[in-house]
Amino acid sequence: MKKKLFYYTGAVHIHSKFSDGTGDIYEISKSAKNAGLDWIIITDHNSLAIEEGIYNDVCVIKGEEISPQNCNHYLALNINNVIQPNNPNVYIEDVRRQGGFGFAAHPDESENRRNHAKPLKWSDKSIAPDGVEIWNWFSDWADNYDESNIFKIAYAYLFKHNLIKGPHPETLKWWDDLNRQTSEIVPAIGGVDAHALKISKYIFPVKVFPYKTCFRTLANIITLKEKIPDNFEEQKQIILNSLKSGNNIIINRHVRDEIPLISVDNRCIFVKLSVKSQIKIIYDGKCVREENSKVLKYETGQNGKYRIEVFLNGKPWIYSNPVMIC
Repeated sequence: MKKKLFYYTGAVHIHSKFSDGTGDIYEISKSAKNAGLDWIIITDHNSLAIEEGIYNDVCVIKGEEISPQNCNHYLALNINNVIQPNNPNVYIEDVRRQGGFGFAAHPDESENRRNHAKPLKWSDKSIAPDGVEIWNWFSDWADNYDESNIFKIAYAYLFKHNLIKGPHPETLKWWDDLNRQTSEIVPAIGGVDAHALKISKYIFPVKVFPYKTCFRTLANIITLKEKIPDNFEEQKQIILNSLKSGNNIIINRHVRDEIPLISVDNRCIFVKLSVKSQIKIIYDGKCVREENSKVLKYETGQNGKYRIEVFLNGKPWIYSNPVMIC
């Protein structure tokens, strides 16, 4: 009989009042709890001021979004001292010297936006980060936000999920390339980039994309063989180690809030879902199997790294980290 697995759902890339967000740790953690999250990681710009711990039964971990002015933002995790924004070659090593690791944030924001939000890209793809934020929900929305007239603006806010297209093909290609260049897993995360910005120019202040709304978009699901301990420090290290090793699956909760069953046994990849979906097996950056089904069983023929993409009704839903077959 198979042993029971434990699933823990969390959100990464969140901003508080200590940078350009609006909430404190109590508001943010309460919103996370109400959205059904078990853990969150707050990554304020160039700051580690927020106090991590367990709040409202949510494990709140802090990191830093190292934020140079025009490009090369980096989500640095498991660090204790603020790292100043400079050349990514320098700060990536600074993060590692503190025993931490990080993810290149929103590396391929579009330069063809029809709005005033300036794209913040990863400028030199020859500089390899420890991991990649392959999907950033707010960046995805902003790339497709058209503010050319009031009707398009209203549509973008009222039907915000219709603007979400999924990870940039350039980002997925870079991530696959990085994984081809090393025997280690180069992990990926999905980020919400939550700010809960307040607009005060109206009679009543309006909060754009509140934390709870953001927490119901992209999530990272960690799978464990044992129940996570109650102690904060133990929880923190288990969550961080899971992200560092790629033991997380990225899901778009708005498409369907479901935990997929993905397993590997004797060189066989097994995917099980509750609804018929478009399931893709990606090997070496190329799709080697595609089926429209609830269940896919794929016998791998070659050693290497395999990952999974799932679309439901044409909408991007699930992205797995690579698994090594050898």
